[in-house]
Amino acid sequence: MSKQVLFIQGGGAGVHDTWDNKLVESLARELGPSYEIGYPRMPHEADPRYAAWKAALEQEIAALADGAILIGHSVGGTILINALAENPPDRKLSGVFLMAAPFVGAGSWPSGDIKPSPKLGARLPKATPIYLYHGNADDIVPFAHIALYAKAIPHAFVRRLKGRNHQLDNDLAEVAADVRALA
Repeated sequence: MSKQVLFIQGGGAGVHDTWDNKLVESLARELGPSYEIGYPRMPHEADPRYAAWKAALEQEIAALADGAILIGHSVGGTILINALAENPPDRKLSGVFLMAAPFVGAGSWPSGDIKPSPKLGARLPKATPIYLYHGNADDIVPFAHIALYAKAIPHAFVRRLKGRNHQLDNDLAEVAADVRALA
């Protein structure tokens, strides 16, 4: 039986088909055929709204088996981690991976949709490993956001990627290595 991975896209016009699809292709290449990657199109990708994306995520996660892996890129990662903290799923997750995710809270980006949670890490499923990735050449989400996440989720594994852009140069080798290490 293959291991389930749910990849949540970032936001913006055309992101699903012209940007984040390259991340999914890289991940699939790196992980190989023993992983089944789901890549749903999120509602109104050009104008992501927390409530709509959270509802879509809850449906997608409910369809997964125990042991699934969740990966979120950019605003998809932000919505994913906040939705998990707000309403933890009723199934065991093997890991949650955030890539170039904007942090919402003190010292970061404001959001009209997401309420900052000073105890974000404490509200996440306790036994689920959390991984954070951010390239220091990201010109969309400031590199400092990974430090904010690391502070909010002190048990997270932090991967600062030298010279990598917001799309991690479409190379998810490090993410795939960490996913495989969970097995």
